[in-house]
Amino acid sequence: MALVGVSWRWKSGGWNPAIHGRDEEEEEEKKKKKMMMMIMRRRWASISITPTVLSKSGDSVQISWSGIDSPSDLDWLGIYSPPTSHNHHFIGYVFLSRSPTWQSGSGSISLPIVDLRSNYSFRIFRWTRSEINPKRQDHDHNPLPGSKHLLATSPEIGFEPGRGPEQIHLAFTENEDEMRVMFVTGDPKQRSVRYGEREEKMDAVALAGVRRYEIEDMCDAPANQSIGWRDPGYIHDGVMNNLKQGVRYYYQVGSDSRGWSMTHSFVSRNKDSDETIAFLFGDMGTATPYSTFVRTEEESISTMKWILRDIKALGDKPAFISHIGDISYARGYAWLWDNFFAQIEPVATKVAYHVCIGNHEYNWPLQPFKPYWAAYDRDGGGECGVPYSLRFNMPGNSSEPTGTKAPATRNLYYSFDMGAVHFVYISTETNFLPGSNQYNFLKHDLESVNRSKTPFVIVQGHRPMYTTSNENRDAPLRAKMLEHLEPLLVKNNVTLALWGHVHRYERLCPLNNFTCGSPGQNATVHIVIGMAGQDWQPIWQPRPDHPDVPIFPQPEHSLYRGGEFGYTRLVATKEKLVLSYVGNHDGQVHDMVEISASGEVDNGNVGDVCGAKAGNVVTKSFDQKEVVVKSNLSLYMEGVGVLVLGALIGYFVGFISHARKKSETKSNWTLVKTEET
Repeated sequence: MALVGVSWRWKSGGWNPAIHGRDEEEEEEKKKKKMMMMIMRRRWASISITPTVLSKSGDSVQISWSGIDSPSDLDWLGIYSPPTSHNHHFIGYVFLSRSPTWQSGSGSISLPIVDLRSNYSFRIFRWTRSEINPKRQDHDHNPLPGSKHLLATSPEIGFEPGRGPEQIHLAFTENEDEMRVMFVTGDPKQRSVRYGEREEKMDAVALAGVRRYEIEDMCDAPANQSIGWRDPGYIHDGVMNNLKQGVRYYYQVGSDSRGWSMTHSFVSRNKDSDETIAFLFGDMGTATPYSTFVRTEEESISTMKWILRDIKALGDKPAFISHIGDISYARGYAWLWDNFFAQIEPVATKVAYHVCIGNHEYNWPLQPFKPYWAAYDRDGGGECGVPYSLRFNMPGNSSEPTGTKAPATRNLYYSFDMGAVHFVYISTETNFLPGSNQYNFLKHDLESVNRSKTPFVIVQGHRPMYTTSNENRDAPLRAKMLEHLEPLLVKNNVTLALWGHVHRYERLCPLNNFTCGSPGQNATVHIVIGMAGQDWQPIWQPRPDHPDVPIFPQPEHSLYRGGEFGYTRLVATKEKLVLSYVGNHDGQVHDMVEISASGEVDNGNVGDVCGAKAGNVVTKSFDQKEVVVKSNLSLYMEGVGVLVLGALIGYFVGFISHARKKSETKSNWTLVKTEET
């Protein structure tokens, strides 16, 4: 090494000579150039936002940038709210390569923005492959981008004041002449609900209570850390009462000083009607237009889209939604709750939105009920049920203490009647053993049902009592449910048991201790309906990207296993209950089951995307008028004219409420083996 000079460096309390070789000098020069380049990039790279003030939550902003030197496919845009958040505390990110012009150093992206009650800002970072940290990953094991090299920061954007409350959603109360409405604002000032039978005459007024939770109420990370916590706002809760039966009501929430929401409407319950309409599913979650720390659920968009179609087709008939656990999948990242409520608002402002608790709302290491046989882990992200308990208010007053300073967990088990059906919700996450409050509730509730008023009884909970999926870790818990809860279902002739947790659809025969029952015998039809959005479950056939995940063979008691995302649609009268499985890819029925009030089970065999049968299918609208619709093959063969005619018929008849192939005889119950991939 050639000697080129001596420099002096401060070391160990004094100045010391340092002898440099030519290669060291060159290295120092490279470092200086690299630093200058970073400074220049930060100086010349810029971000502009249009508009800078949004009129409502969910509006989009156009984010444009320019001046990115030597653009890389790892350059990324971070989304921040509040704008004072640390660089690595983004709520989400997108790679600049999403823009088709990114290689020029300029580009733009449009993003819808949900109101988090604080302003937003955006930052662009350079991230190199050599800086990828394999230990810093998102929920899908993708490396989270590094924020070491900041290139540009945007101005702040916000929402205009006085636009009224947001995240509006309805729920039934214990009284059939009432409807609860909940919503969120940024302050605790008094808000009201005004409502009436005409949009121009909403004279009735109900004051709304208000509550809130804090970061100290969270039990674990990330919910109780700054990376996951965001201000949840103030949660308001009002009840519209003295409602007439089966009448459409119009309503607004807010105040004169702080602004009113837009006008929404719903149809009140009718206790004199025996008709029941509901949309039921589990494990939906929410979608975000950006990547974040956990997996989000794009399919939830389609689920809400098709259900909204169905609700609009109802006209002035009451209905409600049942979401049985794993609600938002926030997992301790608070802004995902805001995304969820913004996403369901178009539906939840029209019909009551009912929930029960799942593992991703509640589970945490120190939860009070954690027996050795229950697979309870950190699924709740440290929320310990608090956002779930305060953001919803279900009928009844069920609660269990958390054992910490956190508020008691609510909305655990309850029931209500609607039309010809008695609906029961239970918690698979808290104590359900004999002697517990929940067991006593369930026993008393089932024994008290008036079967002349509600001949059908549906019990719903999150983790399934029966499934043929690969959910091995829950097998001991299922065994306890079979031991202690199934006898209650069977003894009290429960019609249907609906479960989530497994992210696929599966319909089983009427079961009692793994044995298929016959009409007139005590047995309950079990159906798993956790297919509304979350994709963390293999379909019923092997997939190349899941070679190590076992696919359980389909046993005799499993009648239909569907691999399609979607939801179920229930239509019942005092004579018959029909439950249909609607697929998200086409909005059509893929499976159905009919159960008569006498207990007979008629299984439909509906064609699906794999192996659909040619021929005609009987479909019905909500008024139960039968229409014969040609199969896709027949329509294709008959030409475009018939396609148009079929579309017009479909439009005027309404949406399909169920599709089935009639059994040769209704006196015998027949196993139908259908496997959808």
